[in-house]
Amino acid sequence: MNNASYPVNELFETIQGEGVHTGVPAIFLRLQGCPVGCSWCDTKHTWDLQENRKVMLSDVLVKTEESVMWCSVGPREILDLCMSRYTATHLVITGGEPCMYDLQPLCEVFEAEGYSIQVETSGTYPVMVSDSAWVTVSPKIKMRGGLSVLASAIDRADEIKHPVATVKDIEQLDELLTGSAGADAKVALQPISQKPKATELAIRTCIKRNWRLSVQTHKYLGIE
Repeated sequence: MNNASYPVNELFETIQGEGVHTGVPAIFLRLQGCPVGCSWCDTKHTWDLQENRKVMLSDVLVKTEESVMWCSVGPREILDLCMSRYTATHLVITGGEPCMYDLQPLCEVFEAEGYSIQVETSGTYPVMVSDSAWVTVSPKIKMRGGLSVLASAIDRADEIKHPVATVKDIEQLDELLTGSAGADAKVALQPISQKPKATELAIRTCIKRNWRLSVQTHKYLGIE
């Protein structure tokens, strides 16, 4: 655990805007690096992990806009920063693709101080977290990066937050859940880019399936 470090793109406090934890005060830890290649991704600045973009932690903490800058930080230092700067006790580890990294050391130090952990992942990497961490899998199927959604990730999911644009997206989710233990997870449909047709489709399907609707409330509120 002492040797663990993570490429941090952002660290900030806000309100969780999506999924089951919507409305919960949260600290967002955004990690750098993601090869999935979603066309609608709104954090493309986190995709490339280039050594020449590595900066000091102080440079990352003062960022006022999205950038490709990142810094390497250990679990204890991240915890100390959160305890000194923020009041929220719910840590959301996102990206990028956070499950490119072993997150267990990070979970351990935060949970020892009473924090709850939520990890947001595409499901394309093994999910290495603590047993009590809440895992939100937003399955990215047939994306440009060519990575497959892992059955083990779906099985570990507490919540499946699926981006929806067309009926095909729902059909792909049905296929993914068939025969999976992940079928017991809470399912939320999230319209891509708040488009009206996608939103209407998601609402109809949620009512029919008794699923949840995940609206990106932070975008409507104009917060991070």
